[in-house]
Amino acid sequence: METTSVSKLLTLFFFTVLFVCSELIHCSVTYDKKAIVINGQRRILISGSIHYPRSTPEMWEDLIQKAKHGGLDVIDTYVFWNVHEPSPGNYNFEGRYDLVRFIKTVQKVGLYVHLRIGPYVCAEWNFGGFPVWLKYVPGISFRTDNGPFKAAMQGFTQKIVQMMKNEKLFQSQGGPIILAQIENEFKLLGKGRALAPADYKYINWAAKMAVGLGTGVPWVMCKEDDAPDPVINACNGFYCDDFSPNKPYKPKLWTEAWSGWFTEFGGPIYQRPVEDLAFAVARFIQKGGSYFNYYMYHGGTNFGRSAGGPFVTTSYDYDAPIDEYGLLREPKYGHLKDLHKAIKQCEHALVSSDPTVTSLGTYEQAYVFSSGTGTCAAFLANFHSNSAARVTFKNKHYDLPPWSISILPDCKTDVFNTARVRFQASQIQMLPSNSRLFSWETYDEDITSLEESSRITASGLIDQINATRDTSDYLWYITSVEISSSESFLRGGHNKPSISVHSAGHAVHVFINGKFSGSAFGTREDRSFTFNGPVNLRAGTNKIALLSVAVGLPNVGYHFEAWKTGITGPVLLQGLDHGQKDLTWQKWSYQVGLKGEAMNLVSPNGVSSVDWVRESLASQSLQQLKWHRAYFNAPVGNEPLALDLGSMGKGQVWINGQSIGRYWMVYAKGDCKPCSYAGTYREPKCQLGCGQPTQRWYHVPRSWLKPTRNLIVVFEELGGNPEKISLVKRTVHIPASKHSSEN
Repeated sequence: METTSVSKLLTLFFFTVLFVCSELIHCSVTYDKKAIVINGQRRILISGSIHYPRSTPEMWEDLIQKAKHGGLDVIDTYVFWNVHEPSPGNYNFEGRYDLVRFIKTVQKVGLYVHLRIGPYVCAEWNFGGFPVWLKYVPGISFRTDNGPFKAAMQGFTQKIVQMMKNEKLFQSQGGPIILAQIENEFKLLGKGRALAPADYKYINWAAKMAVGLGTGVPWVMCKEDDAPDPVINACNGFYCDDFSPNKPYKPKLWTEAWSGWFTEFGGPIYQRPVEDLAFAVARFIQKGGSYFNYYMYHGGTNFGRSAGGPFVTTSYDYDAPIDEYGLLREPKYGHLKDLHKAIKQCEHALVSSDPTVTSLGTYEQAYVFSSGTGTCAAFLANFHSNSAARVTFKNKHYDLPPWSISILPDCKTDVFNTARVRFQASQIQMLPSNSRLFSWETYDEDITSLEESSRITASGLIDQINATRDTSDYLWYITSVEISSSESFLRGGHNKPSISVHSAGHAVHVFINGKFSGSAFGTREDRSFTFNGPVNLRAGTNKIALLSVAVGLPNVGYHFEAWKTGITGPVLLQGLDHGQKDLTWQKWSYQVGLKGEAMNLVSPNGVSSVDWVRESLASQSLQQLKWHRAYFNAPVGNEPLALDLGSMGKGQVWINGQSIGRYWMVYAKGDCKPCSYAGTYREPKCQLGCGQPTQRWYHVPRSWLKPTRNLIVVFEELGGNPEKISLVKRTVHIPASKHSSEN
C-alpha cells in the first residue's frame, strides 16, 4: 500500500510538472525569421488599429467583435500619455481612458493585443501624445539622449507595463498582449537632416530600457532601421513589400498599412480603394510578411481638444473598414475579410517555407510556398497597372486583372483576387432624427470687461502655449494705444489707419475698443499668417484685444516642443500721421481662456449664474464670440447620431458637458479627381469633397445622452445660425454581394 501511495504521488507530481510546463509553453511569445511564434507555433497575424479614446467604452465590444468577424487576430492601439497623466503624478484611467478595460474587452472577444506604448505616438493627436507639462520640465529636450526626458519617459512606460502586469495582461502571464512597441517612427526625425550621435544613444537606451521591463513579449520599433536586438524593426506606409528587417533572424512586420488618410480643416476627404489596399497586403504576404496591421481599422473621433496637427479635423474616420460611427464600410470591410480568409488558408505553407519565384510574363509572377508536409500555396501577381493578363501556372490558365494578385491556397484553386470585389458600396444617409433642438438661448462672450485681476502682464509678446499650458484654445493679447486728437484721420484727412498682426498660428480675431475688426487664419500648409485690416481709432486711449486661437498642437516634427504658437509679432499700426507705430514690445496683458469657460457654461448642472437670453437668432448670424444653448430629447432607435453644423462658422460644441470637439465650416481645397486603384503605387490617396466643408457632421455618442432634456452648448467664434443645427441619424444600407453568399 505504501508503494502504491508513493507511485500515486510521483504520478501526480509528473502531471503537475507537465501541466505547468504546458502552461509555460502556452504563455510564450517569441519570434524567428519567419513569424511571431505563439504557443510554439508560427503565426500569420492580421491586426487592426482601434484607439480606445477615439470611441466610447459602450462601443468597444461591438467594434472588436466586428474586427474579429472581419478576420482579425490582433487589436493594435497606442497608449496616450497626455490623457493618462494630465499633470505630473496624477493619473486618469477612467471612461474613454480605461486602458485596462479596453484590453480586457479585447481578451473577452478572443483577440490578441499589440500595445504601442511609445510614449510618443504622433497619431494626429495633440502634442503627439506628450503631456504639455513635459515641455516645462527643466532642461528637457524631447526624444534624444536627454536625462530629464528619459527619466519622464521611463517613468510612464514603467507605469503602463506594471499596470498590465498587475492585471496579468501580457501573454507571458496568460493575457492577450503579444507585442509591445517602444518609441514610434523615430526615423522620420532624420527626414532632411542627419541624426545626431545623441539620437542613436537615445534609441539604444529606449530599447534596452523596454526589454529590461521583463514583459515576456517581443518589443517593436516601427520606422527605425537601427532598432537594436532583440527589438524588431517594422514598416509603416501605403506599401511595405520592399521592406526587410535589419537582421535576417527577425520577422517581417508591417505595423501600419494605411487604410486611407486623415483629414484637415480646409483639405479634401481622402480615400483608398480597397482593391489597392488588398493588393498591397497580398504583395507583402507573398514576399515573406507575416504580420500586418491596418491603420486604421476603426478611426473614430477626436473628441474634445485631442486633435493635433494643427488643423486635424474632429473626425478621424480614415476611410477605415469600420467607419467613425462604428458602421461597416463596404466594400472595404467585406473584401478585406475575403482576403484574410484566403491568407489564413495558406498559413501553414506561408510560415513553413520561403517562396520560389517564377516569371509568368513581363509583368506577371508566381510566388509558390511549399511545406515539407506537402501543402502548397501560390500567389499569382500581375503588376501592370492597366492591362489584364492570362497566365499559365501548373498547366492551368488564370486570368489576372491589372494590378492584382490571385491567391491559390492549394496551388490550384483561385479563391481570391485583390481586384475582384464581390461587395457593393455601402449606401450612407444622414436622416432627420425628429428630435428638435428647442428653446435656443444666447450669451455674449463679454470682451469689454476682460478681468484685469486675471491677466498676465509682460513687456512684449509671449508664446501662447507658455501662457495657457494648453488649458484652453484661447488666449487674449491686450494692449492700448494713445491717439492724439490732432491726428488728421480723425478729421477725415485721409484713409483709416490699419493694423498688421503676425501670428505663428493658428487663428486670430481682432477687436478694437470692443468692436470686431476681422479675423485671419493659418492653413494646413502653413500655420503662420498675417492679419491686415483697417481699424477704427478714436482720440484718447484705444484698447486693442487680439484673441489668438489654437487648433490643435503639433504632433510631429523635429523638437516640435520648441515650435511657437500664437502672436509672435510684429504688431504694427500703420497710416498714422507720424508713420508706423510698432506695438510689439510695449506692455501687453494676457488672459487665458474665455469668460464662458471660466463660468463653466457647458455644465449641465446649472452651476452658472449667467442670464441666458432667449431670442430669435436669425438676425444674430454674423455676431462673433457668442455662446448658444438648447435642450433636446434623445431620438428613439439605436442608429448612430451626428450634429449637422453646416449653418455654423467655427468653434466648439458640448453635449451634457462632454466635448464633441472643434468644428469649422471651412471649405475643402485640393486636387479632387476620380479614384483609380491601378497605377497608384506610391500614394493612393483619392481626394473627394472639394468645394464643400471638410467636415459637416459631428459624432454624438448615444451613451452621452439621457432620455430627455439633453443640453447642447455651442461656442461660435465667427457667427452662425444655431437654429439650423439638427441632430441626424447615420444609417447604412449594404446591398447584397455580387456573387456567392456571405461567410
